[in-house]
Amino acid sequence: MTQNTTTNINGVSDHDVLLEKLKDVGTPGFQAEFDPDEAERAGAFYEDALSEQDALDSDVDSVDISKVDKHE
Repeated sequence: MTQNTTTNINGVSDHDVLLEKLKDVGTPGFQAEFDPDEAERAGAFYEDALSEQDALDSDVDSVDISKVDKHE
């Protein structure tokens, strides 16, 4: 498979941009954004199981303590 690499106005290749974004993915809380071409090159796939909001809502750190059963 041959990769076509282009260079942006700052002289940075799209391959280098993709590598930096992949590094950013490992930063907790950071939401790296990929365009469709970058996502395909990174090996991503179309995810239809959860919306972004559903994923955020499932975060255990956002538990509503008012709904916790209080035993006295």
